[in-house]
This record gives sequence, structure tokens and C-alpha cells, in this order.
Amino acid sequence: MVDALGVAVVGFGWMGRVHTQAYARVRHHYPQLALRPELVTVAEEVPGRAEEAAARFGFASTTRDWRDVAADPRVRAVSITAPNFLHREIAVAMAEAGKHIWIEKPVGLSLDDARAVADAVAKAGVQGSVGFNYRNAPAVEAARELIAAGEIGTVTHVRIRLFSDYAAHPESALTWRYERERGGSGVLGDLASHGADLARFLLGDIASLTADTAIFLPERARPTAATAGHARASGGESGPVENEDYVSCLLRFASGARGVLEACRVSVGEQNNYGFEVHGTTGAVFWDFRRMNELGVSRGSAYQDQPVSTVYVGPAHGEFGAFQPGAANAMGYDDLKVVEAHRFLRSIAEATPYGATLPDAVHSAAVLDAVARSAARGAWAEVRPEE
Repeated sequence: MVDALGVAVVGFGWMGRVHTQAYARVRHHYPQLALRPELVTVAEEVPGRAEEAAARFGFASTTRDWRDVAADPRVRAVSITAPNFLHREIAVAMAEAGKHIWIEKPVGLSLDDARAVADAVAKAGVQGSVGFNYRNAPAVEAARELIAAGEIGTVTHVRIRLFSDYAAHPESALTWRYERERGGSGVLGDLASHGADLARFLLGDIASLTADTAIFLPERARPTAATAGHARASGGESGPVENEDYVSCLLRFASGARGVLEACRVSVGEQNNYGFEVHGTTGAVFWDFRRMNELGVSRGSAYQDQPVSTVYVGPAHGEFGAFQPGAANAMGYDDLKVVEAHRFLRSIAEATPYGATLPDAVHSAAVLDAVARSAARGAWAEVRPEE
């Protein structure tokens, strides 16, 4: 018996579309799933955008006010893909209304916001999933298992990079993403939050760090109309960029391992150059998002001049088998969101968390909070998720 589950999407920019498509595809890849998501309503304040989403994807109704979603008895689960400054208010209201939430990172503007959402979800007894999609890549899950099994020895150090050019053009519009009040942090919340989650997913808790940040494009033009994604704007009034374009930090893990985390949104020549290199006492493992289904693995007993092999992930790794029948068949970004949708819906069906949860978001936010404190003081800062 498959039960229908009424779902809603709040905020219909690019990520709202990705969530919607994941709901549409999830039972194609996971036919055993005990829930069938039904698109009940979409909330979007930009005139006409919700109606366009309904016509394209089949939502039964539309609204410009997310509060209508909280009050809608047809809705049991909500995707929150609105701008960062709305995350806390919407998520807390949805949890208090008894609705399960799938929310995009970084879950608000601050560590306090992430904690408030996590507390609301726990108090309401609903499920909460978070959009840390890169940990869902089968190769990343394979790397985690390889590391945990000791196949590269004791981990000594890691480098995690997230470089992109989406904000590199000087005519990129001065949207909410570049404002402290509405966007919070800049590349910290947008990209480094993923890096913090990957670091913990692979190697455990980060104990302390020291960081530096910079703004390389200090002014941008204000948009004259509604925007989505990373649109350009020329001719509008210029305004200041209030949050960081770049961050670098040195990490100390609770295990004793060391690390480097670096992220930039204005890296000319870099398109989604995300990845990691984890080194251990007897080997290493390497992953590049642009070659998402491959791992570079070095293991053995040679130490010096030890070769690196390319491993193509297959049905034995992570969720790969739900998408492709054999190794080296490609999975893509949107597939990671289907994996996320499945874990969210499975969490609801079984009343047990699967995948990235609100406590994971709190840990990521604690790392970002430590980065901000360290950069401001020019000193090492402890990572404090529990305070």
C-alpha cells in the first residue's frame, strides 16, 4: 500500500525547481518507497512565478504567501527553498504546524537560526532534512567507507576546495545574496557550508580553526526587476557588497587530523571546481565533483612513489544502483537531489532520520560561526555547536 503525501515548495527559483523535479522522479528510481509525493501547492512572492510553476509541473494550487502553506491541511511536507533570511521564520512555522521540512542550506543567517530550526523540528516531532547534496554522491559515500575502514591508514590531512565563477562578472546583480541582512554570510553560507559538511561527513568533528576572508568585488549594480539565480544587472544604481567573496581556513579535527578549507565565488576560470583530497599514513583518496562518479585511490605499502588508481563507482556504492546498472555510467547533479528526496520521504515513512539532518546543519553553521569569529579577531577559534 502506497500512501499519498501532500508536498509544497516555498520559493521557486532554480532550487525550487530542482526540488520539484526530484519529487516527480523519486518513485521512478525508488519504486519501493512507501510514500507517493503529490504536488499540492507552490508559494512564490514574485508575481506570475508560482502560476508558471503550477502550469509546468502540475501543482494543484498557488499562493504568494508562504503562511497559506503552513495553514493548508493538505500539505504534510514542505521544501523550503526561499532566500536565507526567510529560512528560520518559515521553517519554525512549518514545524509548529506539524509539517516535515526539507530545507536548503545554510538554514538561516546564523548559528542561532540553525539551532532554532533544529529545536523546532525536534519539539514538533517532525522530520527535517537539509540540502547538503554533495555528501549524497556515491563516490563520496565510497570515500567515507574507505576512510572508515582504514584503507588509507590514519588520516593525517585533508584539503577541501569549492571554487566557482558564478559571481565573478562585475555586472552580477546586487541581489539578497550580497547583503548581510538578507543573505547573511556570502561564500561561507553558499559554498563553504558544503565544505564544512563534507569535512565532518568524511572525517568527523572539526575542533578549531583559523580563517581569513576577503571581498574582491566591493560594488555591484542593483537589479531593476525580479531576478533568479545569478543574473546580471547593468545600468542600475551601484551598492556595496557586504559579505565575503573568498574564505580560507586551517582546520584541526577532533581526531588530530589537519585540514585546509578554501572557497571562492569569484574565481575566474573555475566552474564548480569542488572536491577534496584526503591523505592518510598509507594512502590517499581524491574526488572532483566535475568527475562525480570517479575516485582517485592510492593504497598499499609502498609509501613513496605509490601509484593512484581511478575507481569508477557502480551499483555497490551508495545509491548508484537506483540510477544506473553498471559502473562508469554517469550520474549528475539533479540525481543527488533525487537521492535527497528519497531520504527525506523515507525518513517520514519510517519516522527515522536518513541523510543530512538539522543537527548536521547546526554543526556546519558552528564551523561558519567559528570562521567569522576567527577572521574578525585574527586568531584561532573553537567550533562550538552545542552552546
